Amino acid sequence: MEGGDEQVMSEVHLGCPPHSSAPYTSLFTFTVPLTASSGSSSTLHTVDSDGDHHKTFQSCDSLPNRCEIGHHVCVKDASSHLSFDKDGDLVLSRRRRNSSKRCLNCHVTIQHSITSSLPSVGLQVWKAALVLADFVLHKSSTSCDFDDIIALELGAGTGLVGILLARVARKIFITDRGDEVLDNCAVNVQINSSVHKYHEYSVPVREFNWKESWPPKIGPSDITSPQRMRYSWSSSEVKEAEDASLLFAADVIYSDELTDSFFNVVERLMSCGSEKVLYLALEKRYNFTLDDLNIVANGYQHFRSYLKDERECVRLNDASRPCFVGEEIDLDQIPQYIREYERGKDLEIWKIFYPKTHPKPIIIDRAC
Repeated sequence: MEGGDEQVMSEVHLGCPPHSSAPYTSLFTFTVPLTASSGSSSTLHTVDSDGDHHKTFQSCDSLPNRCEIGHHVCVKDASSHLSFDKDGDLVLSRRRRNSSKRCLNCHVTIQHSITSSLPSVGLQVWKAALVLADFVLHKSSTSCDFDDIIALELGAGTGLVGILLARVARKIFITDRGDEVLDNCAVNVQINSSVHKYHEYSVPVREFNWKESWPPKIGPSDITSPQRMRYSWSSSEVKEAEDASLLFAADVIYSDELTDSFFNVVERLMSCGSEKVLYLALEKRYNFTLDDLNIVANGYQHFRSYLKDERECVRLNDASRPCFVGEEIDLDQIPQYIREYERGKDLEIWKIFYPKTHPKPIIIDRAC
């Protein structure tokens, strides 16, 4: 989706001043259980010499130029915020009765824009990123599946998902395109490193344009640009990214052209190095079309056309178009850790892989 000055705003930012062009810093809060099996509690390093756990909430007043997102950020008097359902009835919050578990209150600080042009939507926080963050927090808190992994996030935007994954991963490559988006993402990586106790070198921010396919160019495309130098790839990093076991992407399905580019890149990545799984979160978006004379989710339908069951992928065996196996994750089984959004019914997470029996594409420019 290229060009245009049309401004768009994520539903997540509805509580923010709509006409402000300055970057805002928002606090997204979550609670993780402290259990013996928790894969993330040991990585937070929030235990003092006496064995007491410290809460990681930051004072509202210490964050400049802040906005409130949802009803849980910087609310000094909780009684002043009442929630109502769609019928106008008061919603009463009930205290969770779980005294047997100790929980750790955490936050992630994200600098973002409130509105942006279509090519710069990566400057905003979108609901699909928040539900994928919930998934990462859940897996990190209840299993060791993400411990010490190498991962790659495509279209990372503000870097929210990758930053939370960095709490347990060995390395997470956060990728996107455009100096403004990459600069903002790098700021978020830096300001969260001390709270979540990861080293910035384990969360490299790199430029990657899906339309240029994989592998990315080695070194900066423009040696006169300091930003290009900072976000360029080395040959060793490309090899390391190809050996990643997990790929992540959130809210990258909104244009058929970009969806095609995305899956072409995923096919190349999954054909190189180690076996990989992609976790993709999306929000279905509906529009009225003259062709259908109805309100349909065209972008979603195009996305689903790439997914088959494994037997069908083997039967098609069509190298002209990648064929992926997709399994939708039941969100009812994923608790909502991050408090500052409403899930609704149009958010989905998919687990996607490329069947081993599918023929690998012929790569001319560089061998895997």
